[in-house]
Amino acid sequence: MLNSMTGFARSETRSDAGFLVWELRSVNHRYLETSFRLPEALRAAEGEFRKQVEAALARGKLDAVLRLETGEAETAGLELDTAVADDLTRAVAAMAERLPTARPPSLGELLKWPGLVRRPSPDPEGLSRDAQTGLAAALEELKAYRAREGARTAEMLESRCQVVEAQVDRARERVPAVLAGLRERYRRRLETLDIEADEQRLEQELALVAQKLDVDEELDRLGSHVAELREAMQRSEPVGRRLDFLMQEFNREANTLASKSQDSEATAAAVEMKVAIEQMREQIQNVE
Repeated sequence: MLNSMTGFARSETRSDAGFLVWELRSVNHRYLETSFRLPEALRAAEGEFRKQVEAALARGKLDAVLRLETGEAETAGLELDTAVADDLTRAVAAMAERLPTARPPSLGELLKWPGLVRRPSPDPEGLSRDAQTGLAAALEELKAYRAREGARTAEMLESRCQVVEAQVDRARERVPAVLAGLRERYRRRLETLDIEADEQRLEQELALVAQKLDVDEELDRLGSHVAELREAMQRSEPVGRRLDFLMQEFNREANTLASKSQDSEATAAAVEMKVAIEQMREQIQNVE
């Protein structure tokens, strides 16, 4: 089934250091391109994160943002450096002697002193494992989002396939009438020139013209392309590039049909086909 390259996903994973929040946004792109924004504590794990993405997605431009929200965990396990505290106490006392009129610093201000309070460093391996778990969950949600978008695209493509098929039938039905019209125009032309028609020569000329205007091959190929498009939409692997190439073949046959047309109905059918093909091409740009 088709997958879109557009999607959004979010996951939240609890860890010892706080909550790990992934946000993934993807848009269409010729290849797979991923950019990460990570907390400093997890920059070293970017290679592992990238492998996870490459295993899950084939195409698209992905922006992956990971936030470490400490919340209550920020104050859990705080440790006071007593040596720094003793030095700071002596320094504050010395300053109080020198500046007796100065306001003494508050406890909150003292706690901001660099190195006075130590925060426990999270286990890097455990934090990385938790982040990978969260990324896996976010990627599954993203794939589900892209699958839903792909299903809507498939519905649209199927409706346009039906339009192309209807116009192929319309153009095919006009072929006998076009040839009959050519024969009638040739006869009227000969009558205006007051020349007696050589029936054998006239049929030969009509056969040559009919050969040049024959569109059966183009119509057959258009029908074949429709069948190939439907078959590709049922495949499990990414088919975006294949469908993009197929649209070029659709356009080639529709353009040839339009150039050979000698009938307003057939020309209108070719125009309708080209409109439907262009609508399909625009949607296929977003297919993985």
